[in-house]
Amino acid sequence: MPVNRATSRVLLFDRDQRFLLFLTKAPDTSGVARWLTPGGGVDPGESHYEAAVRELQEETGLVLTELGEPVWTHDFAVEWDAADHDTGHAVFYSASTDAFEPSDAMWTDDERVDVLEHRWWTLDDLAATQDCFEPTELVSVIRTQLQEINR
Repeated sequence: MPVNRATSRVLLFDRDQRFLLFLTKAPDTSGVARWLTPGGGVDPGESHYEAAVRELQEETGLVLTELGEPVWTHDFAVEWDAADHDTGHAVFYSASTDAFEPSDAMWTDDERVDVLEHRWWTLDDLAATQDCFEPTELVSVIRTQLQEINR
C-alpha cells in the first residue's frame, strides 16, 4: 500500500539574504547527498505549522514562534530506493533571522549520521551549483521569497 509522508520545511534567510541548507544523505543505497532546507516529518496530531517550528528548533537550535502562512506547497513522488514512503507533501514556511551557527544538540541519531554539513547560500550560489538539491524548484521558490522580503 502506498505511503504518503507529510513534511514541513523552512526557508530560513539571514539579514544578508542568504538561506540555510543542510547536505544530507538520501534514503538510497547509492549514498547520494543533496542539499535541503531545515524541516522534516509532521508527527501524528501535529499541524504543519507546529512541525515547522519543532523541526527548525531540533535541526538548528533556533526557536521561532512566528512563521506566518505557508509560502509554497510541494507534492512529489519519492524515487529513493530505501525511503519509507512513496509520495510526499511538503509545506514550506519562510522566516528571517540573524546569521548563526546551527546547533546539533537536538539531532536524532539518524540525523547525526545523515547530515553531512550545513551552509548559508546565496541565490547565485544555488543557481550555479552542480550539487544536488531538493526540491528541483528551490531556486525559483527562493527567488520568489527574496522578492517578497525586498518589498
